[in-house]
Amino acid sequence: MRIVQTPARFYPFIGGVENYVYNLSKELARLGQEVQVICAREPEAQENESRDGIEIKRLPYIGKVANTNITPALPFALFQQDFDLIHTHLPTPWSADWSLIISRLKSRPLVLTYHNDIVGQRRAGQLASFYNSTGLPFLLKTSAKIVITQDKYINSSIYLRNYRNKIKVIPNGVDTDRFRPRSYTKKEAESKVLFFLGLLDKYHAYKGLDDLLKALAIVRKQLPGVKLVIGGDGELLGHYRDTAANLGLSQNVEFQGFIPDEKLPEFYNRCDAFVLPSVSSEQEGFGIVLLEAMASGRPVISTDIVGVAEDVKRFNAGRIIRPRDINALAQAILEILLDEELAREMGRRGRTLVEGKYNWKKIGRDMLEIYRGLV
Repeated sequence: MRIVQTPARFYPFIGGVENYVYNLSKELARLGQEVQVICAREPEAQENESRDGIEIKRLPYIGKVANTNITPALPFALFQQDFDLIHTHLPTPWSADWSLIISRLKSRPLVLTYHNDIVGQRRAGQLASFYNSTGLPFLLKTSAKIVITQDKYINSSIYLRNYRNKIKVIPNGVDTDRFRPRSYTKKEAESKVLFFLGLLDKYHAYKGLDDLLKALAIVRKQLPGVKLVIGGDGELLGHYRDTAANLGLSQNVEFQGFIPDEKLPEFYNRCDAFVLPSVSSEQEGFGIVLLEAMASGRPVISTDIVGVAEDVKRFNAGRIIRPRDINALAQAILEILLDEELAREMGRRGRTLVEGKYNWKKIGRDMLEIYRGLV
């Protein structure tokens, strides 16, 4: 089967959707399918490349609208391809809408993974509202199948409720071979280490790093040597540095900047707990970083809006709190950092969870079954 994936960006760009498309495409290629990814050339990389059985075509872009790269050559590049099916992704309308148009022109089915609602602040919010009332209904109505990563989207998203008959729930996944428990010697044996990973820009402010820094100030009163390692870069880096300094946390926060993909397993394994205190149910998708942390045998702390939250609670693989509850976040961190046996048991349970439910091998087979039902 000839499958074209159209994310806005792709590896080596690091992000939730990008990781999803990369791992899914890699598994589909392993299952014998022909997979091509057509995306924006961000960051700078080879225009045409073959990686892990995936053919990648990167296009120049002239700018961004919100978080969507505008690639004028996309419709022409898609039209030139001989494909059986296009698999596209929201919340990036430019690539999704052109995928819809070309798939209809060629009478081929379109699969849409709906990662999360399209929202924004101020001008971006106005654009999102306009699109949600115009282009989005047509995209949802015309897609042959809509894939969501968590079943609660059907009720929580006002845009999906009318399309239950074409929605299929397939969760996100994690590479359990790459992310696994390993032994590392900490740089500071006396310190308890928390890890946060995410883009530090305005679009990803919903990851809740401001709340985490405020909670860390509370934790520090009982654990003066606690360390928070922050992975990621973006225009809000200065803001977060200033916030940490104003809270008296300059010695407790380590800004790592962009962490190369090959280094991520080490950072997960060096921490005592991973924290993702997301605050926006509209913007937060599944929380792939939580899967990576659990696959690495680490307890996780997050909020009840992330896709994997119910499983974390059911398996007791960490602590789940309400968004923006700073005191509850601090107490969850303290509970895990002060009880090493509890942390080890949570890490073991998390690893068991991802091995059984969130393995890409299973997810790839499930997605291929959807494709075959359409082609």
